[in-house]
Amino acid sequence: MNNVYYGKLIFELSKPGRRGYSLPKNEFDGYSLEQLPVARRENKTLLPEVDELTVARHYTNMSNNNFGVDTGFYPLGSCTMKYNPKVNEELAALQGFNIHPSTPDCAAQGALKLYDEVQRTLAEISGLSRFTLNPYAGAHGELTGLMVIGTYHRQRGDVNRTKIIVPDSAHGTNPASAAVAGFQIVQVKSTAQGTVDVEDLKPLLGPDIAGMMMTNPNTLGLFETQIPEIARLVHECGGLMYYDGANLNPMLGVCRPGDMGFDVMHINLHKTFSTPHGGGGPGSGPVGVRAGLEHCLPNPQVVYNEEKGRYEQHFDEESLGSVSGFLGNFGVIIRAYAYLLTLGRENVPMAGRLSVLNANYIKERLRSHYKLPIDVVCKHEFVFDGLREEYGGDHHDAEHVTTLDVAKRLLDYGYHAPTIYFPLLFHEALMIEPTETESKDTLDAFIDVMIRIAEEAKSDPKMVKSAPHNTPIRRLDDVKAVKEPKFTFKAL
Repeated sequence: MNNVYYGKLIFELSKPGRRGYSLPKNEFDGYSLEQLPVARRENKTLLPEVDELTVARHYTNMSNNNFGVDTGFYPLGSCTMKYNPKVNEELAALQGFNIHPSTPDCAAQGALKLYDEVQRTLAEISGLSRFTLNPYAGAHGELTGLMVIGTYHRQRGDVNRTKIIVPDSAHGTNPASAAVAGFQIVQVKSTAQGTVDVEDLKPLLGPDIAGMMMTNPNTLGLFETQIPEIARLVHECGGLMYYDGANLNPMLGVCRPGDMGFDVMHINLHKTFSTPHGGGGPGSGPVGVRAGLEHCLPNPQVVYNEEKGRYEQHFDEESLGSVSGFLGNFGVIIRAYAYLLTLGRENVPMAGRLSVLNANYIKERLRSHYKLPIDVVCKHEFVFDGLREEYGGDHHDAEHVTTLDVAKRLLDYGYHAPTIYFPLLFHEALMIEPTETESKDTLDAFIDVMIRIAEEAKSDPKMVKSAPHNTPIRRLDDVKAVKEPKFTFKAL
């Protein structure tokens, strides 16, 4: 690209003496930092010297290099990246919601009512009794839910339940959250069909099991058909069932975790209910519980005081305590509320059904070019195991085109790559999730590119293995990047 700004850091555009601002005249003559040496820098601040137009062009060019759901198809498996309607942003920006978190309850009735209505709506969707919206993200919600389980057992005096069962296909946050919550991890294997092996589960159950974590559909995008039997076994041994709600999207309005036998769950508002979560946030991970566990939820809880006729923040002495400073990421909660009201009860089920339709459409169109390790109807996402052998996907050939190569080549065509090498059940895993918001035209264009890359892998594998070719930064040496990372810029 013939652009002086393209691919350069702001420091590389710096020229001594250039300014992009003018400060007002100093009206505080007579005051000097000489009297406050602790407040003075030992060295001058390293800042770029650039004019305003250079700053504007630099950051505009930088933003054009970013990829987001507003700029293109984002088929990232296991992380629902659906479109966020702009009306959600408008409502979240309303001045009436722009209040300080320490605002007294009497002056925040609208915000507290919205909070309560969202938790009630989530309870209806999930089949559970009550939710807290306080956790700041999905993993934070997982940790909170596991703390609920721990609180429940401790309050019953059952202190020997120190283990959590996690499937080998689980999201990585599951064992991590359980470990942070103080539990030991017990892994249960999957069958050849990709679902939890009930026979492998049975000998793991006992008086030391606090609960079992499951995702449904699981990480392979498959519906766990044995959940009623699994829930019965876990409950009979005294444990609780935890539902990882990261994959709730295809279940919306179709079936409910609470009806399946789950006791605790978290929901990712920033996935299932439209707020985009790319770049590390913002997030929201509400946690719901079945009847009888409401007192274990973290403080504060928003309740309606019938006697006073108003909403209040309630603190329960039997609660697990507090997990956040206030009532969660309120802006994300507002966006989720707007999304739910826009769809309405009659249209929420369409989100799940269309996401399933889109995923199966892509899977069937690409199965002649990519390996399909488990040949069943999927839900919202599915997993290929790399290219078929006739297209260069022979794992025994040192020069074969890998899933990483396919992902890198996708960048040349302007697509964000799907999730790769996860789940760990398959050597060349490539996980695709289209979401319900994508049109058939968008899906067909993505499918055409995936087929083209497969054909390129067959006719010109070296070209594919050296991709990407037209991005600002070419393929990195991953090993060197880990061993010799460069986090700062140093001028020559």
